Amino acid sequence: MPTPESAPSKVRLDKWLWAARFFKTRSLAAEAIAGGKVLVGGDRAKPAKLLQEGDEVRVRLGPYEHTVRVRALSERRGPASVAATLYEETPGSTAARARLAEQLRMAPAAFVYEEKGRPTKRDRRELDRFRDERRK
Repeated sequence: MPTPESAPSKVRLDKWLWAARFFKTRSLAAEAIAGGKVLVGGDRAKPAKLLQEGDEVRVRLGPYEHTVRVRALSERRGPASVAATLYEETPGSTAARARLAEQLRMAPAAFVYEEKGRPTKRDRRELDRFRDERRK
């Protein structure tokens, strides 16, 4: 993490999301921002939006939505332990994600394929025996 003397006062949104490890690349972060999956202060933003400490950022990743407050700024991507210090997730966001995870875990699967695939030679013989018995 940068020292206080060299710490930037503002950082581009896409760089910060990348440095905070919400996205693997800056281009993925920029695509998410352009797609409306990232809100700053409740409003849509552009990748070049300058973030400062204290800003509230909402990031939608899959079915989950993270609401975080910017605690520190960084233009460099570091280890996950350092990235976790760049933001603080709100308690409401954590609780909502936990509820959604539980609902998704408890929900029945949309489609379960129970067939084994093509019948084996043994399965075909059993089917033939069954058909032969029905014809008699």
